[in-house]
Amino acid sequence: MKRTTSIILGVVVFLLLVLIASGLYVIDESQQAIVTRFGKPVRTVLSPGLHLKVPFVEIIHVFDKRFLEWRGDPNQVTTKDKRYIWVETYARWHIVDPLLYYKRLHDERGAISRIDDIIDGETRTAFAKHDLIEMVRTSNRTPLADPSLDMDSDSLETITNGRDMIANEILVASVDRVQDLGIEILDFQIKRVNYVKEVQKTVFERMITERKRIADKYRSEGQGEASRISGEKQRELKRIQSEATRTAQEIMGKADARAAKIYNDAYNKNTASREFYAFMKTMETYEQALDSGTSLILSTESDFYKYLKSVNPE
Repeated sequence: MKRTTSIILGVVVFLLLVLIASGLYVIDESQQAIVTRFGKPVRTVLSPGLHLKVPFVEIIHVFDKRFLEWRGDPNQVTTKDKRYIWVETYARWHIVDPLLYYKRLHDERGAISRIDDIIDGETRTAFAKHDLIEMVRTSNRTPLADPSLDMDSDSLETITNGRDMIANEILVASVDRVQDLGIEILDFQIKRVNYVKEVQKTVFERMITERKRIADKYRSEGQGEASRISGEKQRELKRIQSEATRTAQEIMGKADARAAKIYNDAYNKNTASREFYAFMKTMETYEQALDSGTSLILSTESDFYKYLKSVNPE
């Protein structure tokens, strides 16, 4: 009898413990919860700590309080100027009304699916209203290169919106559409924009052609500058040579004039000097004009024969 009573008492205590345990639940600082009874929400739990519920009747649905991440799949979209591109985006969101969130979306999977539809749709709409150049730049550029290079017009085209403004446009439109879902989209960014593979090759070829054209222009200008420098060098060289020749001729002329003056002064000094000068010059002429193989036919009255006649034949 006592053993039976002990067993029954043990079972009762165990059932009480199970009942108490099933009636307690814990919510930490990063969580919030909705309590449902027979599938219908009965209360919202926002404060962390230990809470009570009706065992086996009420069910706890816990949601994250923190900022959550949404990553969009790369999608192919069309811009206003008919460029086909791949766009990859991401966003941050959080739950602001757990009860409305539970009623409309039920759980995080439902929320992600709904955000996919909203942000992807708004992204396509925004991109269709703007040219591609608006998606890849945030502000207008000041050209650093030589303006005479005539760069591709896309690289210096003036934009009115820019990537940041378009991202903000998508964010505002998306925020308006999720207000009745119990969530709030905090931030939206365009992570990556790229051409589709069918267009990439053509775009890259155009870029290569453009850069080659610019390189050829630089080479042509360099060759022209080199030719100009070479021409100036040749002109300067000829000018220097001409001035040097003129200076040399002037020096030689002055030297010849001085030598002639010295000769003239020596010649006119006295008769003996003149005779000696004439004799020396004639000897120099003999030495230059005559050699062992030279034969001359001279008149006895010739001035050239003058000193030869006076030489003693012995």
